[in-house]
Amino acid sequence: MLNIDRKKNRLATSQVLETLETVKSAATDPKLKPLAAVVSLVPPAAPVPVPLEAPWIAPRIVQGVVRVSEALLITGIGIALWAGYVQEYDSYFQSLYLSLTLFAGACIPMLYQMGGLYSIHALIGPMKQVPRLVFGWLGFFALVTAFVFFSQIGYDYSRVWLAAWFLCGLVGLISLRAVFGAFVRGWNQDGRFDRRAVIVGGGDRADALITALTASPDLDVTIAGIFDDRDDHRSPAHIAGYPKLGTFDQLLDFARATRVDLVIVTLPLSAEARLLQILKKLWILPVDIRLSAYTEQLRFRPRAYSYIGNVPFFDVFDKPLSGWDTVIKSIEDKLISALALICLSPVMALTAIAVKLDSKGPVFFKQKRYGFNNELIEVYKFRSMYTDMTDTNASRLVSKGDPRVTRVGRFIRKTSLDELPQLFNVLKGELSLVGPRPHATQAKAADRLYTEVVEGYFARHKVKPGVTGWAQVNGWRGETDTEEKIQRRVEHDLYYIENWSVLLDLYILATTPLALLKSENAY
Repeated sequence: MLNIDRKKNRLATSQVLETLETVKSAATDPKLKPLAAVVSLVPPAAPVPVPLEAPWIAPRIVQGVVRVSEALLITGIGIALWAGYVQEYDSYFQSLYLSLTLFAGACIPMLYQMGGLYSIHALIGPMKQVPRLVFGWLGFFALVTAFVFFSQIGYDYSRVWLAAWFLCGLVGLISLRAVFGAFVRGWNQDGRFDRRAVIVGGGDRADALITALTASPDLDVTIAGIFDDRDDHRSPAHIAGYPKLGTFDQLLDFARATRVDLVIVTLPLSAEARLLQILKKLWILPVDIRLSAYTEQLRFRPRAYSYIGNVPFFDVFDKPLSGWDTVIKSIEDKLISALALICLSPVMALTAIAVKLDSKGPVFFKQKRYGFNNELIEVYKFRSMYTDMTDTNASRLVSKGDPRVTRVGRFIRKTSLDELPQLFNVLKGELSLVGPRPHATQAKAADRLYTEVVEGYFARHKVKPGVTGWAQVNGWRGETDTEEKIQRRVEHDLYYIENWSVLLDLYILATTPLALLKSENAY
């Protein structure tokens, strides 16, 4: 993010060697095999960054949280001092004090925004910003004083309250900045504000692009390395100091195993067939994909480009949920699922008792399914099959009259009561309330794996899977005994991903109970 931290983007050789050996020695772990395969291609002295597990933090989210916190702080201090000292509860006086404190909560963030006090630079070094914080607070009180004087309502306000609010508010603002500063510095040192990027395509075009990017001020991108199919003089092992990590196909495994936020494609527009071939592979990843326009001779209007630093790009694909969208959806999931668990706890308790009394075995059934970015997660369900007949991989889907399903199991599967324990997965952050339904690893349609039936199937994993989804409320739930059924499901899943909104989520949640009444395909 910052020029002063640019050197941290590359590790010392000793650190790199230690990291490579750690990853290679863990190659027996299925989750690390793809990354180990890619790392094995890299020359030992290559400055490969350590794989980052901590997610990227959008600076605008931090800035927004600081703005809201400061507004609430100064408003809260003003109201607390009024309640503790003024003790005047006449409606007229209440409105005077309340109006002023609310005005301060709206005005101060705007003044500080104009003063540049919400940039990451300013948040990292809060003590250096104290003079500007004081100046902004003084400026606000100067406006208040002028308003009180010219409106001739000075006698309606307590001078002691105004003085106490000024001092306590100033101390509170400085203290709050100090607390946020400690967190922001740590996140900045960990590279949490930098998007982690990989370059697709090597050679001179990649060299020119990397040189231009690293020369840009306030660059918010850390380059992890380069992926290219060529293995000759046109694409050397190191370009502009960055290593070639593997081929185009191995980029998919790399992005699954470690954090990648941005994919930059350097191929020219003239290589249309090759571009389409590469983008067809990459679009299933939950990342931003940009096409470099830096070395293109054909120029477009400025509005046709987006910029990283000073370098122009064409936007090809955007990550479906990012920034505030991710925060809003997370709050939606946690709040509604917690309320649902409280309201549905009697139903879940009765279901658990029925499952236990109906057949021997545990109440809950756990199954490995694909989650966000193809990560394997363990999904909870009420057990609906006989214990000795359970199919953890779902290699054989349940069909009508399936002898493996218990009497209670038939009812809870038909009514989807068996899915209620997945609310715990939502609270754990593994599932969302609404999203593409998570499928088992060996799930099939007409005896073919879903991935074999639907091209680009894994694109549905660009967001967290959900307890319910757009496909389910549109009638595409239950057995997938034909290829068309899984194709229609995926089409609806991709529509949801491209058109997500809070209102769409609420609509799906509201219509899910009605969709459950149509249970002819649920066995």
